[in-house]
Amino acid sequence: MNIAVIGSGYVGLITGACFAEFGINVTCVDNDEKKIQAMRKGVVPFYEPGLEELLQRNTKAGRMHFTTNIAEAVDNSLVIFIAVGTPPRGDGSAEMKYVENVAKEIASHITSYKVIVTKSTVPVGTGEKIRRIISKNLKENIDFDVASNPEFLREGAGIEDFMRPNRVVIGASSAQAVAIMKDLYRPLYLIETPIIITDVKTAELIKYASNAFLATKISFINEIANLCENVGADVQVVAKGMGLDRRIGPKFLHAGPGYGGSCFPKDTLALLQIGKENNVNMGIIGATVNANERQKEKTADKILAALAPIKGKSICILGLSFKPNTNDLRDAPALFIINKLMKAGARIRAFDPVAMEDARGSLPKVTYCKDPYDAAKGAEGVVIVTEWNQFRNLDLGRIKKLAKGEFFFDLRNIYEPDRLRKMGFKYYSVGRP
Repeated sequence: MNIAVIGSGYVGLITGACFAEFGINVTCVDNDEKKIQAMRKGVVPFYEPGLEELLQRNTKAGRMHFTTNIAEAVDNSLVIFIAVGTPPRGDGSAEMKYVENVAKEIASHITSYKVIVTKSTVPVGTGEKIRRIISKNLKENIDFDVASNPEFLREGAGIEDFMRPNRVVIGASSAQAVAIMKDLYRPLYLIETPIIITDVKTAELIKYASNAFLATKISFINEIANLCENVGADVQVVAKGMGLDRRIGPKFLHAGPGYGGSCFPKDTLALLQIGKENNVNMGIIGATVNANERQKEKTADKILAALAPIKGKSICILGLSFKPNTNDLRDAPALFIINKLMKAGARIRAFDPVAMEDARGSLPKVTYCKDPYDAAKGAEGVVIVTEWNQFRNLDLGRIKKLAKGEFFFDLRNIYEPDRLRKMGFKYYSVGRP
C-alpha cells in the first residue's frame, strides 16, 4: 500500500517512519524545502530518540520518500494522513487554517478513491468540515472517505508508542475506510493491540479527553503536594498509596513545577473552547488549567522567597525542555521560571542536554553552559527543572564546592531530602516536608 503523510513535524514524521517500518510505501510531504532536503539526507529536524536511525534505514530501503509536491503524493497514495499543526489561537481554540488549506489542496488533486485521515489533534466536527471542503473543491465527482486516527505519542518515546500502542483508534463511517485503516495497522495484530472502531466525532473527542484527563491528574497531585507542604505530609508516599489502587493507577501522579509541552496546554484550552461553543461548562478542565498556572507561579515564587533579595544573584538551572528526551520548549515550566527570575534581576546559568540551541532565541540573556557543573559555578542556588537521567546521579560534593550558595531546589523530587541536608544544602522539593 502507498500512503502520504502531509506535514513532517513530530507527529507526521514519526507516523511516516513507523508505517515505513511496517513495510508500507510512505511519501512525506512538507512545504519547507530545506526540511525536505535535510530529511532526504537522513537528518531529523527535531530531537527524538531513535527516529533518525529509523528514517535513514527506511529511506535506504526505498520505503520513505520526501517531497514538497502534494499533487504527486496524493496521486500515488490510497491513504492520505493530515498531520499539520493546529496551534492555539488567542481564545484557546485550535487554529484550523492549515488543516483546511491542506484539505483544499488534496481535493484539487484527487483523481481516484482516497481515504483522507486526520492525524492532527482537531476539534470535534473537523471530519465533517473536511468532507465539505473536499466535496466543494473536487474537480470531478470522485468517491472518498474521511477518517480520524488520533495519535497518542509521548515526546521522547514516540516510536515505542507507535510500535507498541495501548490502543489504536479509528473513526470512520464506511466499511471500506475501516478495512483499509485496519490493514495499515495489521502488524499490530500480532501483539494483540486493541483496535477501537468508532465514528469520526467520537474518535476526535477521545484524543482531547485523554490528554485533558492526564493533565488533570498532574494538576491534582500538584495541589495535593501543596497541601502536603503545609501539613507536613509526603506527596510521594501519598501518590504511591493512591496509585496502588488500580482504579487510579500510578502514572502522572508525580508532583512538580506544572505540565508543559505541545499537547496538554494546547488541548486543555481547546477543549474548554469546544465546551463553550457547545454550551457545556467544562469546570474540571478549567480548574486543571488554572491549577497548572498557579503551580508555575508558586514554584518561581518559592525560589524568589528563599533567595531574597535575588537581584544580581546567579542561579543555576538544570533542564530547559518540558520533559526529558526532547528539545521541545513549548510551555516548558523552565522558561516561565527563568523569565520570572530574570525579571526580578537574577542572572541565569543553564544547562540542558539537547534544548539549549532551541532556547537561545527566546532566552538570549541566559548563559548556556557545557555541563551541570559549569552551570553551578558561582551559583547562589541550583534548580533542577527537568528530570534528565544525567541529573539523577550528580556529583553533589562537586556541586557543593562549585556553587557559591547552599540552596538546592529539586523540582522533580529526584533526591532524598535527608541526604542533601546532611551535605549542607538548604534543600527544597515539591510536596515533601
